[in-house]
Amino acid sequence: MIGLYGVSKSFTEGSSTHTVIRDLDLTIREGEIVILFGKSGSGKSTLLNLISGIDLPDAGRVLIRERDITTLTENERTLIRRDNIGFIFQSFNLIPTLTVKENLQLPLELKGMKDSSERIVSILNEVGLPDRASTYPDKLSGGEQQRIAIARALVHDPGIILADEPTGNLDYDTGLVIVDLLDRVVKQKGKTMIMVTHSKDVIGLADRILSLREGKITELKTDSAIG
Repeated sequence: MIGLYGVSKSFTEGSSTHTVIRDLDLTIREGEIVILFGKSGSGKSTLLNLISGIDLPDAGRVLIRERDITTLTENERTLIRRDNIGFIFQSFNLIPTLTVKENLQLPLELKGMKDSSERIVSILNEVGLPDRASTYPDKLSGGEQQRIAIARALVHDPGIILADEPTGNLDYDTGLVIVDLLDRVVKQKGKTMIMVTHSKDVIGLADRILSLREGKITELKTDSAIG
């Protein structure tokens, strides 16, 4: 499903160069749930951007469904994201001037799905907010906004979900609700998910737990991740 081979990525800050990903190899199988831990600034979000084709590596290859996206144009990478990837962000990233329904329509319209009402009703039921279609994001609680963000990531039925700190802006109890929702609507649907997080509460979701440190990936056992 996803393969990174010899991937490196650096950023220039003034006169110095900071390498955040260093000759990294990683394979993620279809339907696998991967949790990625790492300190702030360790390159976790950069890794998600490389997988999605938002950023390109300085060296190495990134494959999505056996297609090397590093050889594609920006427009071709955009189409790969549209057809294969759903994003969940810490800050929700809902468009404030659009209703919930309109926020959910956007990825469907980008995919050319004009008759979207039935799909939107279905996904709102799945995330437990069937009565929020006409509501604007600022009228929702943080937990409700994250549920809608999850719905938006799933509404166009992508095979891959990239989640960047999806419980980071939520209180503990609401975060647990979101973890349970992800378990139900992502894991049980057989989606492939890579979740960047600091929260140990998501460990139960994982097929694999990884740590990113000094540009390299290490696989962790569950007990070491908890400790």
